[in-house]
Amino acid sequence: MAPANKNGIKRIYNAFFYSMAGICAAWKSEAAFRQELIAAIILIPVAFLLGQNPTQVVLLILPIFVVLIVELINSAIEATVDRISDEQHPLSKQAKDIASAAVFMSLVLFALTWGIVLLEKLIL
Repeated sequence: MAPANKNGIKRIYNAFFYSMAGICAAWKSEAAFRQELIAAIILIPVAFLLGQNPTQVVLLILPIFVVLIVELINSAIEATVDRISDEQHPLSKQAKDIASAAVFMSLVLFALTWGIVLLEKLIL
């Protein structure tokens, strides 16, 4: 059973600050996250300029958040693997490589989405 102070609004309040601490930790320790967050800050307003309708704006913004989310998960996996052991191990490499591949796939999704919308804007 959860402690009494971890229910309802207090739990949501605490979860928000834990999440902000996670974002701050990623900002401090992960160059890729910093780069992607700065790109997001620039590209989200650009999405409002490029999108020809609300659906396109959302389609441009969604992959930006997917990249950030997957990068955070990748960073968490890397930190966990590094915490477990400094020893080189095939499963540690596999976990890190798979997490990195997930980031790559999210970047492909981003590039495809933005590319299609930009191409559509140029053609029409």
